[in-house]
Amino acid sequence: MGLIYELTVQAPAGDVIGYNMERLADSMHIKDPARLAVETAGSRGLVTVYPEDPLADVLLSDPADLAMDATGRIWTGRHHNGRRTRIRLYDPKSGSAQRLLLFGTTGAGKSTGGQILLAGMKRSGVAVFYADLKGGQSAPEARNNCDWCVFTQEGAIAQLRVFWNIMKERERRYAAAGRSKFLMGRPDPLMYIILDEANRLLEKGAPYRDEATFYIKDIGRTGRSLGMGIGLFAQAGHLEELGGSDTLRSMLKEGEVILLRWTSNLMRQLVSDGLLPAGQKLAAIPKYAGVVELKSQFDDTEADEDRPGTQGNGYHLSGTHPTSRMRFFKVGSEMPTDGLDPEMLALYGDGPVAALEEASWDAAGEAYAGRLDGLAAYQAACPEKFEEAEQGGSGKGRGTSSGTGWPAPGRSVPAPVIPAPVPEEPARPRRLTIGDRIQAVLESTDEHLDIYAILDAVNADGGKTVKLGSIKAAMTGLNAADRDDQ
Repeated sequence: MGLIYELTVQAPAGDVIGYNMERLADSMHIKDPARLAVETAGSRGLVTVYPEDPLADVLLSDPADLAMDATGRIWTGRHHNGRRTRIRLYDPKSGSAQRLLLFGTTGAGKSTGGQILLAGMKRSGVAVFYADLKGGQSAPEARNNCDWCVFTQEGAIAQLRVFWNIMKERERRYAAAGRSKFLMGRPDPLMYIILDEANRLLEKGAPYRDEATFYIKDIGRTGRSLGMGIGLFAQAGHLEELGGSDTLRSMLKEGEVILLRWTSNLMRQLVSDGLLPAGQKLAAIPKYAGVVELKSQFDDTEADEDRPGTQGNGYHLSGTHPTSRMRFFKVGSEMPTDGLDPEMLALYGDGPVAALEEASWDAAGEAYAGRLDGLAAYQAACPEKFEEAEQGGSGKGRGTSSGTGWPAPGRSVPAPVIPAPVPEEPARPRRLTIGDRIQAVLESTDEHLDIYAILDAVNADGGKTVKLGSIKAAMTGLNAADRDDQ
């Protein structure tokens, strides 16, 4: 590559080093700022000058290198100085799954980075629920390389609900076995739920925002010790677009965070919330790399005006060198393909797709069994919402999500307006929901009933036969209502 120069900078104690990359490059008579790499830590700085852009070509020599190593990490790219960028999926010392956050503006390379992470998960035997909220366009090659893929917001909510139910089932089994930590593959697989374009689900005004926020927070808080991780791939100008800073603060502080090109608002919030180490500064990543040449308007020399993009460039904020610029591997075909990209498919490989353990199939229910999407998935995962909606009528209106006719998550269905009864024809009684039937069972006894005893009692009350999954879903709704009342 040629000579590489490294300069150390020391500011007065207590000062924080600030800089502008373009001005710094200009002061050193360097035409291409991409040749510079700057790392800072409070009053100390390290400036590295390369003869050419060190991240111009970060190539993956063998897709098998994506498999998880003994420390639970996968190799996803390189830092400017050649160090490997490794993302942890599992901590074998603590028995914990991780929380992943991948931020990037449009065109920053988020989809490609996400595919590398998904391919690494497949090659590492991780069972993945994947919601591509760009209608399946973000990572079309993932469709047959994950345990369950959905492409709608309703499907994403169904996956979150099912994942949460599985988490509760593992919690029960592990407690009964006297286990406080997850052991990968003994007997259950490591699991992740990945929400791609998560901002569409969590932005203000999104119909399922409150419900999604609840599940994401609870899974992020509880799932780690059960081998159940969660990842958000998102465009975001502000944390409020992702359910609010409270939802993500612990994930950002303790999870695996990769920041590609960002907005100034997001960066300011990361700093002000203390989500970046004190005194750290990141160099902005431009949309294009290379030298900007000024040409006379009278110069008729033909030249290629296309400058290389910086897709995949970013920072691994949770790594040991958060201000060291890195880049995801360049993967996939150089030019767009008519259909699925064969090189991207090769990234996943033709090995088996890890799936949910049989012991949790009952908790996963019909939505998982049929790998459903859309309203069918939502209805199978959250049947109590649909039963309540039938009582309140269908169609748009208060308490319904736009255009679906079903209740918006987190909102109660307004009681139907029933005319005053006349003497000859008394008003018809309200149809009992599963929740009503469960409540009646619980109020009729002082004994502690487990979920199976409740199922038997409900099915013995003369009403319509229900399944265990519906009982669990309704119990979740009752517990949430109790919390709200408190």
